Amino acid sequence: MKKIVFLTLGLMLVLSCGSNSLVIAQSSTNDNNACYWQQHVDYKMEIDMDVESYQYKGKQTLVYTNNSPDVLNRVYYHLYFNAFQPGSEMDIRSRTIADPDGRVGDRISKLKPDEIGYIKVNSLKQNGTLLNHETVGTVLEVTLAKPIQPGESVTFNMDFDAQVPVQIRRSGRNNKEGVALSMTQWYPKLAEYDFEGWHADPYIGREFHGVWGDFDVKLTIDKDYVVGGTGYLQDDVKTRGDKKTLHFVAPKVHDFTWAADPEYIHDTMQVPDGPMLHFYYKSTLDAEKKDNWKKLQPKTVELMQYFSEHIGKYPYDQYSVIQGGDGGMEYAMCTLITGERSLGSLVGVTAHEMAHTWFQFLLATNEAKHEWMDEGFTSYISDHAMNEIMDEGKENPSANSYAGYLYLAKSGKEQPLTTHADRYEFNQAYGISAYAKGAVFMAQLGYVIGEDNLKKTIKKYFNDFAFKHPRPIDIIRSAEKVTDFELDWYLIDFAQTTNTIDYGIKSITDKTIELERIGLMPMPLDVTVTYTDGTREDFYIPLQMMRGEKPTSATIIADWAWANPSYSFEASKPVKSVNIDPKQGMADINRDNNVMEK
Repeated sequence: MKKIVFLTLGLMLVLSCGSNSLVIAQSSTNDNNACYWQQHVDYKMEIDMDVESYQYKGKQTLVYTNNSPDVLNRVYYHLYFNAFQPGSEMDIRSRTIADPDGRVGDRISKLKPDEIGYIKVNSLKQNGTLLNHETVGTVLEVTLAKPIQPGESVTFNMDFDAQVPVQIRRSGRNNKEGVALSMTQWYPKLAEYDFEGWHADPYIGREFHGVWGDFDVKLTIDKDYVVGGTGYLQDDVKTRGDKKTLHFVAPKVHDFTWAADPEYIHDTMQVPDGPMLHFYYKSTLDAEKKDNWKKLQPKTVELMQYFSEHIGKYPYDQYSVIQGGDGGMEYAMCTLITGERSLGSLVGVTAHEMAHTWFQFLLATNEAKHEWMDEGFTSYISDHAMNEIMDEGKENPSANSYAGYLYLAKSGKEQPLTTHADRYEFNQAYGISAYAKGAVFMAQLGYVIGEDNLKKTIKKYFNDFAFKHPRPIDIIRSAEKVTDFELDWYLIDFAQTTNTIDYGIKSITDKTIELERIGLMPMPLDVTVTYTDGTREDFYIPLQMMRGEKPTSATIIADWAWANPSYSFEASKPVKSVNIDPKQGMADINRDNNVMEK
């Protein structure tokens, strides 16, 4: 009887999505789109690494399930290592942009044949049939032998050869701190297909988007190398001659990363009612730096507890902090960070990269299109975590993000947050937009709806969209469901335009206060009035189009309709001074006109 009920409900859901929808994946009443679906991949890989030549051979079996309502005639794979070759798009862009990333510069153009990165696909089969394919930069274009129907699963078998590039950006060998292998985005990775179509973006400078699935990876490597990264190491370690084969299993992830070095120290620390933390760092670090890595470990426990409490519970059984890479970068169940740091820097970079586990890995936005949701939300929550765990005592942990955004907004170089991550004119504009403006988006949302409502919104957003690919509207809809406000105006103006906020005080006459809206972006206002007798009163001016008021102890007065450039109200006593937004929760580009004394 239960099976019949479930089948009936499933059929009703499919039919409600339109006649072309045959398979619905992970549908939920919490989704803003009741017909939500996503693709699924299961990877099995056998990798044989030669640590002397930095070359490796791979066999990959990939089961791809088409949960979309569409017939697929082609598929695409990312071949990220191909970016590290002279003449690649990453190389050209770095040499032609006005402010190149210093880690890249012109270094790719100078790589020798034995220093470049590459992934060469030798053969690819679909259900046993050999396929035609073409490597175009960092993308493999594949013509299928037979279209993949909605609901169908197919098996791709691939043989490939690859070479690890000299460490330049994120991935590579022998980074500046001597870590042998930082293996990120190292395998042929199937591109994401969703309701917007294929996302086979070339690897030019920015980050990634992946398909959820399960990974089973067997890595054969020199027996003296210590390996850490994504997935759970199985007990079936096999040794043959000078090599060993390690077996990792990673369920429900959209990426797989590892790092290896013969000089790694490997420490562990258990999070109470949480995952086991793993730490990999070089034994060649000096005594002070090694001591910092020891002190980092209990702080990482606190960070894991903070994020699990304030966003949602970490769902895996382990997390690893690994010395490697070229700075700090988040991956599945782990991060790679450079390790020769002060304790404060070490905790800070770990806080940011660990926070990405939630605002990138579990809430897997398309980082090329919505980089500010990834970097900005991560910056917001990690700044708050650092403020608490490191006892920084900041009244506004996001103050630096506000300052960065205000600089950009007044620089003439700002582009909307809808800009593709690779299409910013300046790297600086990308960085400030993604990190600072993205953080201000979240912090300022707390100003708009109230801090308690923001905390509820973040948790609801996580609960509704973990293990999915949320879009900008999804954070706003989560906030609207928490508050019952209308908030689309906030997303439109702050993320989809470069409209700015600028409110000012026009005049004070005895008890009458006149305010003006100078910028195009609407906002509700917090206003503090100081009377001539020395007393103060807080006022709250709701924004009419918001259709609601945040919880406040202030005196709530009449709504301000956006089209009106000015707004007047009467105070109860003669006024001495007025201050708009005294706590500076609003990203007003000219704070000089926010204060007036009679």
